[in-house]
Amino acid sequence: MRVFSLPTGRRSVLAMTFAALVMATAAPRDAGAQTGAATLTPEQRADMTRIESYLSGVRTLRARFVQVASNGAYAEGTFYLSRPGRLRFQYDPPTPLLIVADGSVVYSYDTGLKQTTQIPINLTPLWFLLRERIQFTGDVTVTRFERQGGVIRIALVQTKDPAAGSVELAFQAEPLALRQWSVTDAQGITTNIALTETRQDVALDRSLFVFDENQPGGVTQHQ
Repeated sequence: MRVFSLPTGRRSVLAMTFAALVMATAAPRDAGAQTGAATLTPEQRADMTRIESYLSGVRTLRARFVQVASNGAYAEGTFYLSRPGRLRFQYDPPTPLLIVADGSVVYSYDTGLKQTTQIPINLTPLWFLLRERIQFTGDVTVTRFERQGGVIRIALVQTKDPAAGSVELAFQAEPLALRQWSVTDAQGITTNIALTETRQDVALDRSLFVFDENQPGGVTQHQ
């Protein structure tokens, strides 16, 4: 991954954004994260099956998002998803950032510095949500399952390298809906992204998910 240097005033928001998008492959192996597979009850396994079916059935989604890190950094914007393989985070000013996944690569574009960073999509913590069929088995391991107060939370790691980083997903239980996810980086900073005003199965322009070298900075601009 190529990481560009950032002016001090921009560093906190952009740094937490990379933490939210890139698996912390440099995380210390003694970080103490729970990596063992959770033992699920029959009711919990039924909920997991329901979550897999729900996520696999989401073809497109548009929502507002609020992004908050435990170090106090804050940003918000609009999130677009087109499964399989495509997403877009369009940050509101003054956050100088646009993120586009085109199916194989995630492009992170600093709209102020006009610099682009490319990340293979399989290095992002949400890569398994972009697949055609979503299953939390095999290359993904569920390490924790909680259901409380109408909210289901599941923690996940990569099976082949559980110490590389983890993701927690939060769902509204009834009706089932993805509401939030969290990622913790190698420095222990947790980034939370919460979705609001969510609309599912909406028509989305395919150009939202195109990295266009003919556009300034290589990214198609949308308002």
